[in-house]
This record gives sequence, structure tokens and C-alpha cells, in this order.
Amino acid sequence: MLQPHQTRFLDLAIARRVLRFGEFTLKSGRTSPYFFNAGLFDSGGALKTLSECYADALDASGLAFDMLFGPAYKGIPLASALAVALAARGRDLPLAYNRKEAKAHGEGGTLVGAPLAGRVLIVDDVITAGTAIRESITLIREAGARPCGVLIALDRQERGQTGARSAAQEVAAEFGLPVVAIAGLSDLLDYTDGHDELAAHRPALLSYRERYGSSE
Repeated sequence: MLQPHQTRFLDLAIARRVLRFGEFTLKSGRTSPYFFNAGLFDSGGALKTLSECYADALDASGLAFDMLFGPAYKGIPLASALAVALAARGRDLPLAYNRKEAKAHGEGGTLVGAPLAGRVLIVDDVITAGTAIRESITLIREAGARPCGVLIALDRQERGQTGARSAAQEVAAEFGLPVVAIAGLSDLLDYTDGHDELAAHRPALLSYRERYGSSE
């Protein structure tokens, strides 16, 4: 059963065309019946609603953390928006993010923001290959802090190219970290079941899950 924050998230994603239905060729080469582009959460109002959905997903997870980290690039505005949402709820947390390339002047280095310390929550849009997450975990550990989990917007819940696990499952297993998503493909299927205008897309989504779904 969908939680209120999951319904709000999917309502927003469809309204902003972040989530679209049709035929899309993914980087993996697969033809997907849906596509998710978090870059289209591109207004203050959209980011406000999205950040509140992130915050609600965190509350529901019970995950303990001390600060936020946003991987470059999309993770930076997402973690920043979440920090604002949490501050509005009375929890003012440190925030940090990384650059893709080290800066040779000014403060230098690849890290920006608060010093990495304690339990660090990584915030991003999706986990595709897991590259950005792995780089973030390395940065956090090298700074002497502890990655405590990963928070994403959408989990496609589909297996990778070489095994039965999804990218999120692989990250969770490799590093022993919980991966929390606002919603996943299973939630999207529940959502389409309750919206007549999306019913035509449900068979393609079910077929895609049957073919590429992960072991979860």
C-alpha cells in the first residue's frame, strides 16, 4: 500500500514530466516503458515538495544519521533541498558535497561544505551503476567519517548486467549500508493501478519487471 509521501512524490514526478511513459532506450541498452529524469525537478516549488518526500521517507525508515552528503552533480541540489526541509522541521544538520575535479586554488580539494564527521547520509536521485555512490563512500571514509546509508528518489528495482541483484542491492550488500528510496517500481505499479489514465502503461511495466526485475 502506498504511503502518502510516495503518492505525493509520484504525483509530482508525473506532473513535472520527471517520470514519463513510452519507449526509452536506457544506457544499458534495454528498452524501458518508463523514464525518470530528476533534472526536471527544476523549480523551487518542485524541490520543496520533493525534499519533503525525502524527509518523510527518512522518517519512515528510522535511519540514524548526523549529516548529509550530496554527490556531484544531481546529489548536490537534492541534499541541499533536504537539508532545508529538515531544518524547517527543527533539525539543522551539516551538509557537504564534492566536486568532480579537485580545485587547485582558493580552499582547494574536492570537498565543499561542512567537514565530514560522524554518520553521513548520501543523498542522490537514483542508483544506476553505483559509481557515484562508491566514490562518495571512499571520500567519506578517507575523511574519517562513516557512511551510514543512501537515500534515493526512485529505485528501478531491476537487475544489473551481470547478476540477479539491482544496483541498489549491490551497493547495500557490498558496503553493508541500507538504501532507502522514496518509491520503487513496485510502488509505481501500485500507483498506476489506482489511476485510470495510466492503466494503459501497466502491462508494459509488468512485462518489463518480469523480464528485468531484480531478486528483491
